[in-house]
Amino acid sequence: MVADASAVLAVILNEAARDSIIRLTAGCSIAAPEVLPYEVGNALVAVRKKGRLSDQEVLRAFESAQRITVALLPVAILPAVRLAMRLGIYAYDAYYLQCSLERRLPLLSLDARLCDAARRLQIKIVE
Repeated sequence: MVADASAVLAVILNEAARDSIIRLTAGCSIAAPEVLPYEVGNALVAVRKKGRLSDQEVLRAFESAQRITVALLPVAILPAVRLAMRLGIYAYDAYYLQCSLERRLPLLSLDARLCDAARRLQIKIVE
């Protein structure tokens, strides 16, 4: 399955969905576009800027994310950008959809808008 940054962040930040995500992914191979670590890093710094994480917590969380086994895959950027424009979503979100489409894999995401876009493309959502 393809997992997006929201799923990874929920696990490393011990959010409410953490146990469910771990259960859903047990025994599965996880893939993501190559941008995943960049998105996770950006999100952690954003949480820090809101005062919810210290510098040390950001670094520990990022290190935890790096320990999650995820196959980072290249995706075709131009088709993803076209998808983003067609669906009215961010290009970064479209990279996950493109990854799912190219590899015919379901998507694991906590992002409702991304899941809606995936359904419009008939991508199976892992729930």
